[in-house]
Amino acid sequence: MAVGAKLHLSSAARRPTLPQLLAVALLCSASYLAGVWHHGGGFTAAPSAAAAGGSPSPVSIATTSSVACVSPTPAAPLDFAAHHAADEAEAKVAPARRAYGACPAKYSEYTPCEDVERSLRFPRDRLVYRERHCPAEGERLRCLVPAPKGYRNPFPWPASRDVAWFANVPHKELTVEKAVQNWIHVEGDKFRFPGGGTMFPHGAGAYIDDIGNLIPLHDGSIRTALDTGCGVASWGAYLLSRNILAMSFAPRDSHEAQVQFALERGVPAMIGVLASNRLTYPARAFDMAHCSRCLIPWQLYDGLYLIEVDRILRPGGYWILSGPPINWKKHSKGWQRTREDLNAEQQAIESVAKSLCWKKIKEVGDIAIWQKPTNHIHCKALRKVAKSPPFCSNKNPDAAWYEKMEACITPLPEVSDIKEVAGGELKKWPQRLTAVPPRIASGSFEGVTAEMFNEDTKLWKKRVGHYKSVVSQFGQKGRYRNLLDMNARFGGFAAALAGDPMWVMNMVPTIGNSTTLGVIYERGLIGNYQDWCEGMSTYPRTYDLIHADSVFSLYKDRCEMDTILLEMDRILRPEGTVIIRDDVDLLVKIKSVADGMRWNSQIVDHEDGPLVREKLLLVVKTYWTLGDEKQ
Repeated sequence: MAVGAKLHLSSAARRPTLPQLLAVALLCSASYLAGVWHHGGGFTAAPSAAAAGGSPSPVSIATTSSVACVSPTPAAPLDFAAHHAADEAEAKVAPARRAYGACPAKYSEYTPCEDVERSLRFPRDRLVYRERHCPAEGERLRCLVPAPKGYRNPFPWPASRDVAWFANVPHKELTVEKAVQNWIHVEGDKFRFPGGGTMFPHGAGAYIDDIGNLIPLHDGSIRTALDTGCGVASWGAYLLSRNILAMSFAPRDSHEAQVQFALERGVPAMIGVLASNRLTYPARAFDMAHCSRCLIPWQLYDGLYLIEVDRILRPGGYWILSGPPINWKKHSKGWQRTREDLNAEQQAIESVAKSLCWKKIKEVGDIAIWQKPTNHIHCKALRKVAKSPPFCSNKNPDAAWYEKMEACITPLPEVSDIKEVAGGELKKWPQRLTAVPPRIASGSFEGVTAEMFNEDTKLWKKRVGHYKSVVSQFGQKGRYRNLLDMNARFGGFAAALAGDPMWVMNMVPTIGNSTTLGVIYERGLIGNYQDWCEGMSTYPRTYDLIHADSVFSLYKDRCEMDTILLEMDRILRPEGTVIIRDDVDLLVKIKSVADGMRWNSQIVDHEDGPLVREKLLLVVKTYWTLGDEKQ
């Protein structure tokens, strides 16, 4: 009992009395009121957005915090005013944001890795000087490439296939040199593209119909095509209506701006040349390759250039040749060459094609077509007798970034039956767009399953839907035609846009998992390898929209951020759009640089909401040209 009484008395002694409670309450209230008065500047209520005539911003940033208690009264509005800003004197000495000026007028058509002046330092032999030769660090331009005076947005597709503004590509050389071949005409302030070509005087459409009478162009089995020495890309332009997507390339040479004309028309094209390096595509990429008087010496250098075409052709793919030496009996006088010379050239080409185990399908009029075998069972058996060219050994068939060509056949994947298609048979277009590509289905793509591929396809449909909700003109017909995906992975962004009147150049960075470019081609899409610390092989102002998913995270330790941003600006049209997807901290840094490049930009939330660290930086390039006062 004594212990219990002691505990009871101790507890009672600790219980606060009523006066003590009242005193504590008064002190707390006084402290609270003093704090509100000090931090809030008084008790005047801040007006609401509605009362002030404002409206909520479309961009919201959510914040979270933990609190010790919840007040039953509404929280005071946050004060966003700067109370510790630098004064005017301090601002004069603070470092200013860098503003990038305009490059001199002579750089209006600057292509950094195919610069005409720099190319003269390199050997003329086999056109090596026309390959990629990028500037050293000290030679890079740190300015904005200007558009020519009078530049206007291109005509919307499909009108752009046939007409372009003269001011955008102010060159008349081709209109004079190719006048009788119906390549291009000048009509007032416009260029007109009649669809003609050296070997298709009746137009590209009729020429393609002639090819379609020899091989199946209309059943979806042929989807990807390569046009070597493309001119103004009329062949590729007219294939689009047949659901065939052509990658056209030509060097930057005396045929001034031919690739630039192609892109101005809304047709996929890049600067490129067959010289000493492999073409920048993976093995087994194209269903069809084409040369119409492209003047490539197929028979020389041990057939090296045809061997390279063999590498990038799919099993069962076609090679089409028109122009010299085909139908030389009819054209020898017009070509100003002897019949003996032309006959010898054709025999040499036939011999190279035979050594590659190609089968000649047809030669009708001015067109000859060969077909690559669907596997190499017979070809390897023949190598026991005819040993030249040998099969390549221990060389990655997909490696093509500054990789030298070799006079050896790239072996096709092994098969167990003569009727089997090496590497796996593709679905016909359009089913092949969403079907699991053979490179993934076979398990040869390490770490990627069919389920992962299908999830990626669904993810990009969702993401593109979000893009269309935050970029109001994305879904507007004719607003965008030429799109560039700087980090395409499996081509999900392009696949999600396949039903829209636009095309996507899918670039796969060489520092990442570059083997995904083969998957992109198996889906019936096109693309290229690229190191974004270097310039892209295209002319200025050739893309309407650029998509950059995690590009800056990928390159943050490899080259300066503005190196990539300035290249993006070079290839983006005035009033073009950029969508950059990356971590929010990195986007803030990107925006700080972009704000000095005459870009208008805004950070918006991820498609899954504001709590996701990855966000989008939306950019619109402002319109300005040579001679503007802003320079």
